[in-house]
Order: sequence, then C-alpha cells, then structure tokens
Amino acid sequence: MTIPTDQELKYIIETLLFVADTPLSADRIRTVVPADIKEIKDALSRLSEEYEERKGGFALMEIAGGYQIRTRPEYAEWIKKLVQPNPLRMSKAALETLTIIAYKQPIIRSDIEHIRGVDSGGILRMLLELKLIRVLGRKEIPGRPLIYSTTKRFLEIFGLKDLKDLPTPDEIKGLVNPSFPERESPDQLPLIVTEDPESVPKDTLIEENGKNILT
Repeated sequence: MTIPTDQELKYIIETLLFVADTPLSADRIRTVVPADIKEIKDALSRLSEEYEERKGGFALMEIAGGYQIRTRPEYAEWIKKLVQPNPLRMSKAALETLTIIAYKQPIIRSDIEHIRGVDSGGILRMLLELKLIRVLGRKEIPGRPLIYSTTKRFLEIFGLKDLKDLPTPDEIKGLVNPSFPERESPDQLPLIVTEDPESVPKDTLIEENGKNILT
C-alpha cells in the first residue's frame, strides 16, 4: 500500500469522516490508513483549522471520543426547511431522569427515585431502549441493584466531546434541540420534549432485585 503524503492523508481522513455514520476515533482511523496516531491527529488538526478558516457550512467537531463532520448550528433553520427527520421524542420526566443520570453517574435506581420522588422504572426502560443509558453492573449492597450511566450515543445526541463538556443543569435545556449533523442517522436525531408520558412496551428487558425494572 502506498504511503500517503500529509496532504493526501488529510483528504483521506476527510473522506472517511464524510461517509461514517458515527464519530471516528483516531484509533479507528488508524485501522484504515497507513499512518500512526500522531500523524492522524496532526491531519485532523489541520483539517479542523481549514474548516474554521473557511467559515462554511461544515465544521469538524470532537464528539463522543471521536471526530465528526457536522453542519454549523447557525444554519440549522435552513436545513429544517429541507430535511424533516423523525424526531426522538422524550417527555419532561424522561429528560429529567436522563439529566440526573448524566450528572450523578454512576447511579442506582433508588437514588434516582429519591431525587425525583416518583417511580422511574418505565423511564429507565425507555432510556435503555433508546441507548441513551446503559447498565454498568450491580452495586455490592443488599439487593445488588443495577448501576446506570450514560452512553456514547448520549454524547452524540447532545454534541458533547465527553462528560467533562456537560453544561450546567440550566444550560442543558438549550441542548434539547441540538443542531443537525452533516447527515441524519438513527444515532443523530433532534430531540423533542413532550408533555405526554412515555409509551413503554410491556416485555421484560432486565430485572433488578428480582423485579422487572418496568414495575
């Protein structure tokens, strides 16, 4: 395989980012191109600078531990006139639960319900199905309850590089309708907060303390 020049490497990486449905890490890019991590990161840095200097419709962003080409937020209203994706609908209760998990993770169900003051089993099930949260394991206390945390998809949906980029609780409300990515995919959908309660399927996903987490 021919070793690409610095310029060719930059364009190859740009092409890979363009066709990828999810953010690509430098390690993932390395499995495709004959270059080391430093060369790849240098190429990504140069590519990002070019997008910033151009101030066009696209930007190279660090999302969920990887890199992704996305449209700039200031052009979202124009994209919405052309593209009408099916939004990812969440109730206020679901967004509240997701926010608690994001800021308090790792966290168990009883702690979530203590903060919210209501049962959260159905909402946890919905968030698991949406792949916005995941089960890390079980806490070694009586009953061995499940431990929850957010996922990479959560970072992608809200356009975050990592958990250190989490906004303040007040600012997170402004992320409910994030900017459209360069292409719409099932992992990159705008969110809509509704007043309606979640419609949760009745089949069992996982059990906690011997009980369906929906109950």
